[in-house]
Amino acid sequence: MVIDVKNRKIGENYSAFIVAELSANHNQKFEIAAETIKAMKEAGADAVKLQTYTPDTITIDCNNKYFKIKQGTIWDGKTFYELYKEAYTPWEWQPRLKKIAEDMGLICFSTPFDKTAVDFLEKMDVPCYKIASFEITDIPLIEYIASKGKPVIISTGIAMLKDIKEAILACKRMGNNKIVLLKCTSVYPAPYEEINLRTIPDIAKRFDCIVGLSDHTLGISIPIAAVTVGAKIIEKHFILDRKLGGPDAEFSLEPEEFKKMVRSVREVEKALGVVSYKLTERMRKSREFARSLFAVKNIKKGENLTEGNIKSIRPGYGLHPRYLKNILGKKAKINIKRGTPFSIKMIK
Repeated sequence: MVIDVKNRKIGENYSAFIVAELSANHNQKFEIAAETIKAMKEAGADAVKLQTYTPDTITIDCNNKYFKIKQGTIWDGKTFYELYKEAYTPWEWQPRLKKIAEDMGLICFSTPFDKTAVDFLEKMDVPCYKIASFEITDIPLIEYIASKGKPVIISTGIAMLKDIKEAILACKRMGNNKIVLLKCTSVYPAPYEEINLRTIPDIAKRFDCIVGLSDHTLGISIPIAAVTVGAKIIEKHFILDRKLGGPDAEFSLEPEEFKKMVRSVREVEKALGVVSYKLTERMRKSREFARSLFAVKNIKKGENLTEGNIKSIRPGYGLHPRYLKNILGKKAKINIKRGTPFSIKMIK
């Protein structure tokens, strides 16, 4: 399966689509957001992803026990409203940020968190939509997004199998089969032992769709490894400098880290290649270092060939070692100088 996002093919036989997540890493300063997008491009990202919500479109301003964060996260102690007020990206920025990204050749899209955000993003003409992990159960929202006919990328961070199935069916009810599922662990930062990368090929087989990874671990090893098991999208949070702070700073990559991740992913993709037992020209040349049969002593004409004067050694210019048993005990047809590659013509 292959989908097209603004003329960028995503799927089997195409390189991984690497998405840099801006999220809250702008500290409510447009200049930081713009500089971050420029750094994303320089680091090798294919796309920048925004988030489109306000505190009032995602929750309510309430500080009772239901709205206070206490799940053992880095945000504990805040209310949902306080967190999202700190983290949201002002909507008036987003068309300008999209233009900055596209002028540099980056694809720009977003995660909408309600129907008003979808309508806003439709006016921006985003090429695809992302559904966040915590919205995978919002079936009416998924249906509304899918009804726009654009590719839908769905994170599965809090989803059980039935949630994934229901989200896929919601898209298909709207006539939209352009679905990508992202393996995700919605813990911030995510511990390695809870990532379960082996789920990626299972998702691909079980749901017959393109699969990627939305990663919240510290570092770059997990996205690189994900590519080896079939991830065709890699999404990772990006920040100019973790010292800027902010809700997502702890598990975001700085430019040099992101650049190293991209470079490593591209190297791994080259190394994965195809199933092949053929030797390249350089590999064939290397066979010269293989073992073969050589005279390891001076051998006179008529002398018996023994393990003392014929051996399997490097390099590979002589007779194949498989023939050693066949020639032992035979007599030399000619004088053979030590260091001469052995051939069948030398046997009497």
